Amino acid sequence: MNIKQAKQEIANTLKAYLSKDELGNYLIPPVRQRPVLLMGPPGVGKTQIMEQVAAETGVGLVAYTITHHTRQSAVGLPFIEKRTYGGEEYAVTEYTMSEILASVYSLMEKTGLKEGILFLDEINCVSETLAPMMLQFLQCKTFGNQRLPEGWLIAAAGNPPEYNRSVRDFDVVTLDRVKRIDVREDFAVWKEYARAKGLHGAVVSYLDIKKENFYRVETTAEGLQFATARGWEDLSELLTVYETLGLKADREVVGQYIQLPRVARDFANYLELYNKYRKIYHVDEILKGTWRPVTVRELRAAPFDEKLSVMGLLLSRLSEAAREARRQDGLCESLHAALTSFKASLSAGENPQEVLGALARERREALRRARDAGQLEKARQTLAQLEINILEDYRRRLIQENPAGSEAAMDAVRGWFGGEVEKRSSLARTAKAELDHAFAFLEETFGQGQELVLFVTELTAYADTSWFIETFGCDAYFRHNRELLFDDTRRRIREEIIAVKAAEQEESHD
Repeated sequence: MNIKQAKQEIANTLKAYLSKDELGNYLIPPVRQRPVLLMGPPGVGKTQIMEQVAAETGVGLVAYTITHHTRQSAVGLPFIEKRTYGGEEYAVTEYTMSEILASVYSLMEKTGLKEGILFLDEINCVSETLAPMMLQFLQCKTFGNQRLPEGWLIAAAGNPPEYNRSVRDFDVVTLDRVKRIDVREDFAVWKEYARAKGLHGAVVSYLDIKKENFYRVETTAEGLQFATARGWEDLSELLTVYETLGLKADREVVGQYIQLPRVARDFANYLELYNKYRKIYHVDEILKGTWRPVTVRELRAAPFDEKLSVMGLLLSRLSEAAREARRQDGLCESLHAALTSFKASLSAGENPQEVLGALARERREALRRARDAGQLEKARQTLAQLEINILEDYRRRLIQENPAGSEAAMDAVRGWFGGEVEKRSSLARTAKAELDHAFAFLEETFGQGQELVLFVTELTAYADTSWFIETFGCDAYFRHNRELLFDDTRRRIREEIIAVKAAEQEESHD
């Protein structure tokens, strides 16, 4: 299955394992809760889906790359304990707690979460001395004489032998005690993820054109050469920061992430073209609605790949604007909830500055717990930190201005919050204007051609632009979407008519 299907299966498994009856007993006894074993090529997102499942289900996550461990750190260190059996005293070997199990208990103490996922990566690449211990853990959920707490799903990941020479095969006894999920790479699923994460437009549009370069592993005379989903995502992060710093990513830089030379070279060439298109087609002017007629003529006459690249540039910028508006919308919603609590506390006679300080501390503690639990994605962390910073800023401003009485303090905070609401409106107006201008430019350039169909489809597929259009509207989008739906319906009816006529002809021949 692809990585999206695997993620859903893991979420379903976790839900089933944590379900209890009316007496509080697990519906599936812990002894029957098989560890999940994900097997698939490196870099397809096995680790990331664990983070996503933990974040979306609200459980804890402890993750280890098991090849970094020795037998002692995984199992614990031996020590001698005195025990009495049948009236005689014996020296018995015990073990300190495994570092891995200690991490689980530590997370439970820090966060208060009693259920979670213990993820062990590269499970089939452990050393010869550690292999028996790991097999015992998969089979019995114990390290030495210590057991994993109930309510924790063991999830392990490994690579097939063709990707790693140090891979060890599991025996039948072990395989018969795990829930095995084989994962394959899938560009369509990754593209959906890339849109939601806001990956660099050059990476997404290049792979849209050269899908065959999304995931490749080749054995050559120089050794193993590869391009993976992980490599493309990490390269995307670097490209975004490089652009902010005004740095150029050349062929050598690309090759540090995409370790298949001909693909790295091809993308580096495309990246130069992508940046060139941004300048020669004046993307900023298009989004401001001030494009020149020559831009329309040049794009209309350009090869199809070039048209796709320019639309990719427009989509990337539109998605970025929509993402900013969406973040500000979420911030305003969170602040509104905090200020509702602030108002209630003022009505109870509490000190305004102390209330704001307490609200900021509560949110900072919640942020820390989520981070400790492995539940925090970048977007959520950014939003939470912005809310904390603003609450602390409100508190400082109250101290400086020292308004007389609770009503005056509430009025001051309400006014500052109004600035955030206005910022939301301003970002939405800007994003909507850019969207309208993009449609107007593409309509002038392509009329009702297939390029508009692709553009509408991509806007729908990008999570941020889709949210923005649903929230703030876009007449051009809805118009083209209706036409697209009408064309689909008309084509489907035409196909049905052809099928009916073909069936009638067959009957007449009979």
